[in-house]
Amino acid sequence: MTQSNDKNFFEPERSLADEMRDSHKVLSDLWQGISAFENIRNCVTVYGSARFKEGHLYYELARSIGKALAENGFTVMTGGGPGVMEAANRGAKEGGGRSLGCNISLPFEQKINPYVDHKVEFEFFFTRKVILRKNSIAYVLMPGGFGTMDEIFEVLTLIQTGKLPPRPIVCMGADYWKHLGTFLRETMLNAGTISPADIELAFVTDDVQKAVDHIKQNTLNLTARNENADIY
Repeated sequence: MTQSNDKNFFEPERSLADEMRDSHKVLSDLWQGISAFENIRNCVTVYGSARFKEGHLYYELARSIGKALAENGFTVMTGGGPGVMEAANRGAKEGGGRSLGCNISLPFEQKINPYVDHKVEFEFFFTRKVILRKNSIAYVLMPGGFGTMDEIFEVLTLIQTGKLPPRPIVCMGADYWKHLGTFLRETMLNAGTISPADIELAFVTDDVQKAVDHIKQNTLNLTARNENADIY
């Protein structure tokens, strides 16, 4: 693909024919993700930057959490690209678990990493985000940039507003998140734009075992199929 479908979708002064064509593309994008992962159970999505290389602290931390999740019976899903995504998929393979990837088609061709067992290629970022969170029962947030922030704040918003059932969120890399935590507590909470309960939605740790224990304790008997709430 030579052009971003997301960009085309948001161009002004589009014809109704353009809107209808792209609406069908959006539906197709969603359906392929829904059908591909229909039978996935005990899935944990790992979010994080594509920029960290093997040997970097955060790459190795993501690899460790991916391995530990797999060893504890969880399927690991990522955005399918390099960096943290590759590391988590790699760890899942090393732990003997299932490793899934939701890749995005980009003009510069982000390639799927070699540690993914089952992949889906998406044309739109927003449909990819839906599938990354839809069937997962927990989310692990590794250090990342704007894309990672976008993904996790959308998850937080959906849980806060009741559009997504409460699911454990673990932030790995405490030092990376400390200033964001300060902003949430000292600015947003003090201004009244979030509530004290919102601060408790995420568990922050550098300890892989504590992260896995938190997920296990908060997903006991939980699967994506036994919840009645609408999933967005």
